[in-house]
Amino acid sequence: MKKTLVSALTTALVVGAASTTFAASNPFSDVPADHWAYDAVAQLAADGVVEGYGDSTFKGNRNITRYEMAQMVAKAMAKNTSGTDKALVDKLAAEFAEELNNLGVRVSNLERNADMVKWNGVAEYTFTRQRHEKNGKKTTNHGDDNVLFRLEPSAEVNSHWHVKARLDANSNLKSDQGEDSSSVKLKRVWAQGEYGKLTVKLGKFASLNDDTFADTPFSGAEVSYGKDVKVIAAAGRLNLWDASAFKKNVDIQNVRNWMVAGRHDDRTANYQYAGLELNKSKLSGGLYWHHLNAAGFDYKKGTTDEANIGAVKGSYTFSKNVSVNGFYTQNFDVDTKNYQDKSASLEVDYKGAQQENKGTWGAWVAYRRLGNAAIINNTYDVINTGYKGWEVGGNYTLFKNVVTTLRYGNQKDISNSNVKDQNFFGRVQFFF
Repeated sequence: MKKTLVSALTTALVVGAASTTFAASNPFSDVPADHWAYDAVAQLAADGVVEGYGDSTFKGNRNITRYEMAQMVAKAMAKNTSGTDKALVDKLAAEFAEELNNLGVRVSNLERNADMVKWNGVAEYTFTRQRHEKNGKKTTNHGDDNVLFRLEPSAEVNSHWHVKARLDANSNLKSDQGEDSSSVKLKRVWAQGEYGKLTVKLGKFASLNDDTFADTPFSGAEVSYGKDVKVIAAAGRLNLWDASAFKKNVDIQNVRNWMVAGRHDDRTANYQYAGLELNKSKLSGGLYWHHLNAAGFDYKKGTTDEANIGAVKGSYTFSKNVSVNGFYTQNFDVDTKNYQDKSASLEVDYKGAQQENKGTWGAWVAYRRLGNAAIINNTYDVINTGYKGWEVGGNYTLFKNVVTTLRYGNQKDISNSNVKDQNFFGRVQFFF
């Protein structure tokens, strides 16, 4: 697109009133061939904001000057754009503000680096309740009421690299105390480079399969390549206390399936994963391998300190309203399997709440069986690690960027069917 774009921009433009006074920097210097502005203009051309020749193409293979690019931006600014296109136009206007000023185009409240850092976030309230039963005897209901404030900044380094982060602050409304004295925690921070189909991540970021059985960040490096078919590989370190049973309200015996009793100070593991994914319009899926190594593991009767988890995951969209998704995982290194070495989930979804659209809603039903030795970190709210059972839920967009979610889970301990729970979950999220 860049080669077909650059030379015809001047021809495609209607040259406006140009000032005879120019900025100190040379407005006729070339915009470098790898400058992000070319991709931005190409996207605007694809969206119909910018026009080329009669056949809607741009021709030629030479770079253009900043003055020529400013004329292009001036035409785009005159159109009533919205959403992503408006963001691109604003970004271009900030980049070429000096040249636009010389053309007599007023750029209001824009600075050169105005959108170099973008902030997204959410404030949410969550309540959980549980009814526990063991050997027919019901125990007192218990649960929590929590609020979370999350910020996710993204800073542009250059046309290929961004730095991203996640900061969380939690507070328990029951005790009116925040987690760890209400301190703001840096949950994730990483640099991400994109070169066509190649993506590189360096730092602390979400691991592969974080939407199912590996919902935890890790520190390391990840490389992926492809679009419809993607290959992914990563290596680093994983904090075990952020993973698996450690924060999912299961008893110490489940924890010992991961670590040797009495050696819980060994909190980190070497961690590698690899995956092969297919992403089409209706069908997506993948094959994955997760490998962990820690001195605290005691698998195969003490002969290995490794955990190897294989996984397959997929989803299919039947129509705009109905879809199905699921996964299967297995840990190939556990000794006492006790049905805890395997995990599986199957979920059917109907519609779904859309954050931007008031009144949209969705519902789902799922069966999950989450063996604690085959789950790195459980992402599900009402079926716990080490349990199996049914989940039903729904979500609804009350107002733009305000989404409510309700879930109910009826579960049994995989290893002891006399242990049963009913879990209730509710959440209100305010996105910004």
